[in-house]
Amino acid sequence: MPGAAAAKKVSSAKARASVVAMNGNGNSSGNSSGNNNRALIKAISDSKVYQEYERAFNVLTGLPVSLQPVETWQLPHHGKRNENPFCVLVSQKSRACAACLQVWEQLCEKAAHEPQTVTCQSGLRDIAVPVRMGDRLIGFLQTGQLLSRKPTRSQFDRAARVVAEWGVEVDREELRKAYYSSKVVTARQHESIVRLLVIFAQHLAMLGNQIFIQQKNAEPPIIKRAKEFIYEHHTEELSLARAAKAVNMSTFYFCKTFKKVTGINFTDYLSRVRIEKAKNLLLNPNLRVSEIAFEVGFQSLTHFNRVFKKLLGQSPTEYRAQLLAR
Repeated sequence: MPGAAAAKKVSSAKARASVVAMNGNGNSSGNSSGNNNRALIKAISDSKVYQEYERAFNVLTGLPVSLQPVETWQLPHHGKRNENPFCVLVSQKSRACAACLQVWEQLCEKAAHEPQTVTCQSGLRDIAVPVRMGDRLIGFLQTGQLLSRKPTRSQFDRAARVVAEWGVEVDREELRKAYYSSKVVTARQHESIVRLLVIFAQHLAMLGNQIFIQQKNAEPPIIKRAKEFIYEHHTEELSLARAAKAVNMSTFYFCKTFKKVTGINFTDYLSRVRIEKAKNLLLNPNLRVSEIAFEVGFQSLTHFNRVFKKLLGQSPTEYRAQLLAR
């Protein structure tokens, strides 16, 4: 696939909307729903239950495993334990990352209701199992970067050609060794792995319900509505007074309450939402930093650079270079 086209598709609003629409709940507040899902998935991922399962799965299968929210554009296994060495080498180029993200999108579209497996252009397979709380899809339990049979020379040659088309410059022998070290999983083993993921996805759904109830009881509804409003309108010129008016509070009382509940003030929270969006957009090499700054709601490139460096310790350009060099 052409790298530029892949990058554009991955970063497009249409592509993001197609994944979010898999919730099937008819909720028009797609952005706020995605924000809530990410927070819930993070809470589940940080739980002792998930951490122990992840370690056990890694040791038992030799494969990576990750829990991803519905709306995300992070490579699921990047930096994970047992990440395929071949994928590590390939991910140094943005064109390769874009292609991998497009495979992830296709996999998740298929796996909204039941486990699915797809094969990437390099011949590696990925598995996704939906995590659902009732009729609400909150994320995917994923593993992969595996082969269904011992690789052949012709299979590696095809993979090497694809990698070369992506512009990845790597020693062919190093690439061959990495590819041949890919985990080989038989059909029976594949079936068992999927079954393990399905069982655990059901446990995670129950855990998600418990966390959801705790979070709902812990956070005042008015702050929850304020957060949703901020996420829905963060690309606009959004003021404290406008946010306060949206939840029918005085500016002074809203400012005081918001900081008390969230631990940070309105301006800092809005900046964090915008920077998180910018981090995803920086993965697309076809977007200029200035375009991203205005896309996420900053009125000035200088302000965007200053806030980005304050929160992440490096400039957007440095962050992008580091991201694409991995």
